[in-house]
Amino acid sequence: MAVNCAVYKSERKPDYYLYLRRDAGQEDDLSSIPETLSSLLGELEFVMELELSEARKLAQADVVEVMRALHESGFYLQTPPKYETVNYIENSKL
Repeated sequence: MAVNCAVYKSERKPDYYLYLRRDAGQEDDLSSIPETLSSLLGELEFVMELELSEARKLAQADVVEVMRALHESGFYLQTPPKYETVNYIENSKL
């Protein structure tokens, strides 16, 4: 089953993206995000709207995991990949 969502980027945390479930005919409810997460991310800027399905590929997240989080809590937080930091540290030792 497809899930509609809106994607926002954090102004404070580069490469942090918040996916919010978007129900037909309703505006995005940013007040449903936990206060601690909202404080961490700061201002959010709308990026795009997506229709997610199991067949869709996402660049840096597992679409099934995103869809599950959207159904369970109404949002999913995509953080920057961790492997870039590890690779940088490993390469700096050479």
